Amino acid sequence: MPHSSKNITLTLGPVLFNWPVEQWRDFYFRVADEAPVDRVLVGEIVCSKREPFFTPHLPDVIERLEAAGKTVALASPILVMNKRERDAVDSLFEVGYPVEINDTTALQMKRDTAFSVGPFINIYNEAARAYFEKLGASHICLPGELPLSSIEAIAKDANVPIEVFAFGRMPLAISARCYHARANDLSKDSCRYVCSEDQDGMDVDTLDDDPFLTVNGVQTLSRTFHNVISDLDELAAAHVSALRLSPHSCDMVEASNLFRLVLDGKLDAEEANDRLAGLVDQTFSNGFLYGTEGFKAEGNLVFS
Repeated sequence: MPHSSKNITLTLGPVLFNWPVEQWRDFYFRVADEAPVDRVLVGEIVCSKREPFFTPHLPDVIERLEAAGKTVALASPILVMNKRERDAVDSLFEVGYPVEINDTTALQMKRDTAFSVGPFINIYNEAARAYFEKLGASHICLPGELPLSSIEAIAKDANVPIEVFAFGRMPLAISARCYHARANDLSKDSCRYVCSEDQDGMDVDTLDDDPFLTVNGVQTLSRTFHNVISDLDELAAAHVSALRLSPHSCDMVEASNLFRLVLDGKLDAEEANDRLAGLVDQTFSNGFLYGTEGFKAEGNLVFS
């Protein structure tokens, strides 16, 4: 039987950007107090150089989130390249919280710790999903580029909750090179943390000055905001159990409220979409779901 959208839960993904530490901490405090999300991922997953700034605040953030009834999991880095980073991943499994694995390196270290699978692991078919279920994964977030047909094929016989990326700039690639540093004539080793100057990433245009992508340190993101608030019935019918909202500098509490209201049948999707558009000064897209570019809302395809 297809899931009811009312039964779909909301997950807040980890902050991808290099925010000031106090802003990062206060963001999670507000999420704990006000956001109708069920599960929250915390931890630095993009650049290991940022991690030492946020780690001292993790205990307070986790305590506040748990006190508010949120399920908390630690997110592992997307790309692990050296022993120091391997040791950092290994230490995640000693904290006592579930870990979301975003790089298969972590599978060698997981021991008996509860773990889930993040969207940076390539779960593209039922066999891959079944493999991670057999390893003991408790939750799987699918890669954002999958079409609805693939999502349904993977989710329909799943034994664990299947989550999809629902809101925010879509993560597309990760690299050993820091684009942010290079764009500012700096090296990766002496980057001066220049990525902190762009709250939602640095916009990149083509040579013809057309909007193209967004750069976040070593990460490449979509320029547009992926937004599936008009597609919740279709996702419920595809047996999706959870939606992931990716933190940005807009009002994420209001964004999560809008998703929850539509899921609960208390707000029309078209009105919710208009209200989301008022939160972010960016174009929306959901073309991955339909195998095309642009944004499909209420049956119409708008090319971005």
